[in-house]
Amino acid sequence: MNKILIVFTALLFASHVSFSQIHSSFAESALKKHIQYLASDKLKGRKSGSPEALKAAGYIRKQFKNQHLELLFDNGFQYFDVVTAYHMGKNNTFKTAELTAKAGTDFIPLVFSADTSVSADVFFAGYGFDIQTDKFKWNDYADVDVKGKIVVLFNGEPDLKERNNPFSEFSSDNYKAMVAADKGAAGVIFIYPASEKKEDFLPPLVFSKTNSRSKIPVIQISRSFASRALFTQNQSLEMIESSILEKKSPMSFDLEKNVSLSTEVITSQGKTCNVAAILKGSGPLLKDEYIVIGAHYDHLGMGGPGSGSRFPDTIAVHNGADDNASGVAAMIELAGKLSKNRSVLKRSVIFVAFTGEESGLLGSSKFVASCPVPLSRIKAMINMDMVGRLDTISKYLLIGGTGTARENDSLFSIFEKEYSFDFKKSPEGLGPSDHASFYANNIPVIFITTGAHNDYHTWADDEDKINYKGMTNLLEFVEELATSYANLPQITFQEAGPKTKSSSGSYKVTLGILPDFSASDVKGLKVQSVRSGGPAQLSGMRNGDVITAVNGAEVNNIYDYMNRLKSLHPGDQITVDVVRDGTRITLFVQL
Repeated sequence: MNKILIVFTALLFASHVSFSQIHSSFAESALKKHIQYLASDKLKGRKSGSPEALKAAGYIRKQFKNQHLELLFDNGFQYFDVVTAYHMGKNNTFKTAELTAKAGTDFIPLVFSADTSVSADVFFAGYGFDIQTDKFKWNDYADVDVKGKIVVLFNGEPDLKERNNPFSEFSSDNYKAMVAADKGAAGVIFIYPASEKKEDFLPPLVFSKTNSRSKIPVIQISRSFASRALFTQNQSLEMIESSILEKKSPMSFDLEKNVSLSTEVITSQGKTCNVAAILKGSGPLLKDEYIVIGAHYDHLGMGGPGSGSRFPDTIAVHNGADDNASGVAAMIELAGKLSKNRSVLKRSVIFVAFTGEESGLLGSSKFVASCPVPLSRIKAMINMDMVGRLDTISKYLLIGGTGTARENDSLFSIFEKEYSFDFKKSPEGLGPSDHASFYANNIPVIFITTGAHNDYHTWADDEDKINYKGMTNLLEFVEELATSYANLPQITFQEAGPKTKSSSGSYKVTLGILPDFSASDVKGLKVQSVRSGGPAQLSGMRNGDVITAVNGAEVNNIYDYMNRLKSLHPGDQITVDVVRDGTRITLFVQL
């Protein structure tokens, strides 16, 4: 053991001894009080942007004040607006020379449609694919010109009974609309093939995690109306679909019709907020450094399509007792305990109840983008998400991010000897919760959870299933972790795994960026952070850049960006246009 490690271990031991002197147990009754309120039916699932979520925020702020914390931002609230719903506007029309469609019955605009009007000839372009991979080729636009026309497309993909489906990564409506726009189409009309949906089914305007829009109008039309308005008896949808399946090849043709089309999708927004407060540290050298302890308080509202519920057909209060009233209750009680012992904390501790986690880490993204303290002075972030279902037999406790600070190995070697938990440690800093926003900014993170269960993201995640004794045991560990972080002479960040989601089978390459999902009003894709050593960073891309094009092809939103990646290959050299401080810059990126 080298001298540095000997000294560091001694400091850890000293911190451990001082903690044991101040330690006292947590009260199950206090945790239960918080969860019973936050997970009550009257808060209607705490959906971000709802009045009920603001009531939850008010409750959390009150608890912070009761714990004698100093409120941050606007009297504890960091406000911003979020999209809460989409509705059809008044300007939704569809006309041919012979027929007029009824909006909501015969057709509906898709949630990502542009708000515009167009009158043009219509052209059937099969499934709307232009697939050019090494192993598979299929082009519904081969040898045809759809520039200035409205294209009619089947949703989904043809079932060619292939073992490895070559269509799936290209079959989303967003991707097909982007391809059509690239071909110069003036609009898109989708029709469900018989194998996918019933004849008159129209999808609801469901919530989207990004308020991203296409640059052309995009609608879904019922099969029965499409048959009457766009096709002749010799062009039945069933015959067309069968022909494509039998020949296993594209089928495209001019429908010799003209359509006048208008679309308008109204976006409803609601006010939401993070709730933040600070406990000032006492160390003369460390009080201007910070530990962040966070937990998200939002959940899925009443469920339904697009909510994130695992049973979207069921409309019921999704109380989210474990996800994540448990984490918020734990944070509140931890704040109270640390407040009583503030004299032993050298670093300051910021407590944040995040909103918008279920909508794409909106609250934590907002916090790091408009942080009340310099990000460089945040030395660690502890995130509690779903900590209320500790198994009484296995005592399984998942700890993520253990590899993001150099000091963690020695620290957790002490914890593992002291506590009876079955620690399941994961070194990676990236994860499906708010700590990811901090890790992306080179801040060490610890993610604490008791894990998923059958009630996750369902209406059955209720308060009576919380293991309160398990929560008090867990909090004793988290208190010691937080106290150790607040007193260590140094906490050293180290990268542990990617800062962005790794490429799935649909993506052969990645630029190495984390998108800013909270920047929904930006045309393009705003970059929240750039991974060190990744293709984007090596090309000169910076945090805050807005990507507007890839290889000259427009990027108007995150869907465009993700879809552009599908056509790229490892080893490609591409151009990426970004806007930085109002100036357009072209970067050369080696993949």
